[in-house]
Amino acid sequence: MAEPIATYRTEVSGLWTRRHTVWKDQEKLGVLTVERRGLVVSVATWRPEKGEVLTFRRDPGILRSQFSLWTEGHEWLGSSLRWSFLRREISLSTGNKPHRVLPLPTFRRGWRLVAPKTGELLRLLPGLLGRSARIEVYRKVDFELLLFAYFLGSMLWTESFWPAHSAEDESDALLGGGNAGRAGAANSR
Repeated sequence: MAEPIATYRTEVSGLWTRRHTVWKDQEKLGVLTVERRGLVVSVATWRPEKGEVLTFRRDPGILRSQFSLWTEGHEWLGSSLRWSFLRREISLSTGNKPHRVLPLPTFRRGWRLVAPKTGELLRLLPGLLGRSARIEVYRKVDFELLLFAYFLGSMLWTESFWPAHSAEDESDALLGGGNAGRAGAANSR
């Protein structure tokens, strides 16, 4: 994999209501506050140091990872959907093109954001100890999309340990999703 063009880090505090502080270099960008209703994450709010507040709301439905991303002015920016209980792929729609959040192709926890034509955009890598994480960006990506992928991945760190299923990588290769997808498809034959 190429060198990242940008790296972010997060620090998590709180038990029931978690606060994810996002940093780039030594600059604090803002705080993502995740709130629960019962055992289920119901809403999250991104409060940047400067800029617009974003809200991640759980959509009605029984599937996990079914959220919508909205601006402070109630403008829809994106939504996520996990089509099956058995597959770990999360589909992201932002209006202009679809993206997918998939587990890393190796035996380590983490997720990757994949675009249909350009391949892997970023990786979400949890820390070894504690609740910190690192976000490595490999291609140009909107910060809102990066934040949405981090929000979804941070709720599912434990599910990412087992590598991506070969069918997930095969569909990635069919869509032209980069070398990791092609290697997974070639290995599954």
